[in-house]
Amino acid sequence: MSEHHAGESLVSIKSVSRRFGDVQALDQVSLEIRPGEFFALLGPSGCGKTTLLRILAGFEHPDSGSVTLDGADLLAVPPHRRPVNLMFQSYALFPHMSVEKNIAYGLERERLPRGEIRERVEAVLDTVGLTGLARRRPHQLSGGQRQRVALARAIVKRPRLLLLDEPLSALDKKVRAEMQLELKRLQHEVGITFVVVTHDQEEAMSLADRIAVLSEGRVRQVDAPVPLYERPADLFVADFIGANNLITGLVTADGLRVPDVGVLPCPASPTAVGATATLAVRPERVRLGADGGLVGVVRDVTFFGGTTRVAVDVTGLDRPLLATVAGAATVGLGDKTRVDWTDVDAVLIDGA
Repeated sequence: MSEHHAGESLVSIKSVSRRFGDVQALDQVSLEIRPGEFFALLGPSGCGKTTLLRILAGFEHPDSGSVTLDGADLLAVPPHRRPVNLMFQSYALFPHMSVEKNIAYGLERERLPRGEIRERVEAVLDTVGLTGLARRRPHQLSGGQRQRVALARAIVKRPRLLLLDEPLSALDKKVRAEMQLELKRLQHEVGITFVVVTHDQEEAMSLADRIAVLSEGRVRQVDAPVPLYERPADLFVADFIGANNLITGLVTADGLRVPDVGVLPCPASPTAVGATATLAVRPERVRLGADGGLVGVVRDVTFFGGTTRVAVDVTGLDRPLLATVAGAATVGLGDKTRVDWTDVDAVLIDGA
């Protein structure tokens, strides 16, 4: 986590908008990114997250709005002069150069003294754990090692801000999980502010101090992973982050009344009684085989090793209720079971 107090901003993005023809890529986006923070931009394809990254890097210019870094106007600075580095998903290493030459390239272009370049390259090779591979060429490396070279090349320049565009998408699942840990460790070690763009919510949740969820060019919610998961601000976030049971009904004094189903437990609502709202309850909060609750029939059981996902058909609901249980399930296909949850385990979201 950032050592800095919450009020301090490194990057301040205010009311940034960008259109491409009929597409509103960014619509009045405002965000504050703190020093030393690992910040994720998360959303489906086409939500505007890459456009925002390119604006920070200087490859795009917004139609309106402002971006400052350390209080100074970033948009007035040409890309190569910004204390910002962008790492692409393709890594774009020079194939004819060794690992150490790839890493030194940016420093050589800045005409730094040779001794300083050597020291900085050696230090960063050590940081990313590639000391023994300094003389290799990119084609002699694994995907994970190439990823480390690209990272080393970016952090050796000591940018204030490192931008990562889907940095792990080219890696297979196991290497990806290792690199997530590595990225987090590195970020803590080098103390550079990281902004990562991803459509993979697990990646964002495991890496970031805070996440901005974007949809159709707008920021839906900015929060740390746990509150984002437990208290989604709207239906889009509730549906996009993790699996969720979403049930729409009418708010009553006793709970959420759903036609043909009954009154379901939910927390007291800020919404007026009689208004339409949507209940969100996470599968791991749903209890199977409870005494009360709704009666349903098991339609699917999926075993994931540590947990099992059970889908239960309940009459009157348009989609099955999902419950996640620890270990193997005690119910089977076609079994009758009861499903229940407590009011505090659900979240009520205004509007249908």
